[in-house]
Amino acid sequence: MKSSWSKRFAYGFFIMVFLLVAGCGNQAAEPNQQAGEAGKTQDSGKTYKFKLGFNTNEQSVRYETAKKFKDIVEEKTNGRVEIQIFPSETLGTEQEMLESVKIGALDFQLAGGGSMTNILPQYGTLQLPFMINDYDEAYAVLDGPIGDRWKKEAEEFGYKVLAHADLGFAQITNNKHPINSPDDIAGVKMRSPNEPTSIETFNQLGAITSTIPFSELYLALSQGVVDGQFNPLDAIYDQKFYEVQKYLAITNHFYYHVNFIMNKGLWDSLDPELQTIIQDAANEARDLSRELTQKRNSEVLDSMKANFEEITHPDIAAFRAKVEPAYAKLADIVGKQNFEEVQKFLEEYRATHKK
Repeated sequence: MKSSWSKRFAYGFFIMVFLLVAGCGNQAAEPNQQAGEAGKTQDSGKTYKFKLGFNTNEQSVRYETAKKFKDIVEEKTNGRVEIQIFPSETLGTEQEMLESVKIGALDFQLAGGGSMTNILPQYGTLQLPFMINDYDEAYAVLDGPIGDRWKKEAEEFGYKVLAHADLGFAQITNNKHPINSPDDIAGVKMRSPNEPTSIETFNQLGAITSTIPFSELYLALSQGVVDGQFNPLDAIYDQKFYEVQKYLAITNHFYYHVNFIMNKGLWDSLDPELQTIIQDAANEARDLSRELTQKRNSEVLDSMKANFEEITHPDIAAFRAKVEPAYAKLADIVGKQNFEEVQKFLEEYRATHKK
């Protein structure tokens, strides 16, 4: 496994070479530099080779989402468009790929909502601790007027958000002891993605947080660099974290969604027919991710039961109370007005849709 330094060096070199050769024989680079109405012409003879990156491996829901998108686009364009899939942070960390999409060095990304918080704070709202109770609530926000507005706001930062895909609810694993109450988190060296809401939440719980790239997490856990981590069950299973962790706690503390994004300039350069194909394919890939996430949650939990020394189901109310004092700061991170809007929407949704 590459060191963090060597990965960043390789990533920087990749970006430099890409920018030097863009437009020289790579037809996929040309649309990135021809944004606007001038690029929106029918040209059935033009071919494209697009890159799609993300941070999880070939067994993950993200990979299946990417594969679905690739298959649909390539079939509907009769091979005129080729989608190259790069899993496992091959093209850099999640934050580095976000920057690559913004500048046009990467065409597509399946980016976590939390990672986008560093650029668009509102995208961290659903990831606030215990903000979302179930999938229906999450989809109501993401597929409604609030999610549509977030998509529009992302365009100002160079992103075209095609769809909001799914990852599921985060659970906690660690090697120190079983988690039965929020007090059991205190003093645990916990890996967190480089996301302000996640870091603040676990700081409030008394953990010692450390940001480590996802692709380096298995090694960090096996070597004791950190004691634990939190991720949806699908990621815990696919990355085999159960091989290097003793305890699993089902806490459902964060809801994770994945944003299917592309470079806005590239989108603007494509003809309307190709835009429609790409958008429809992203929608179908989103639907698949949601189906797989919910289906696999119970399946992988059953598969991992024998691998953990103990699986606990802590009292969630106690966790909610423990993180409550951090909510003022968390609301500031995602934007107080945005936080209150989502909170109000959820209150109304629960009142009208749930008994």
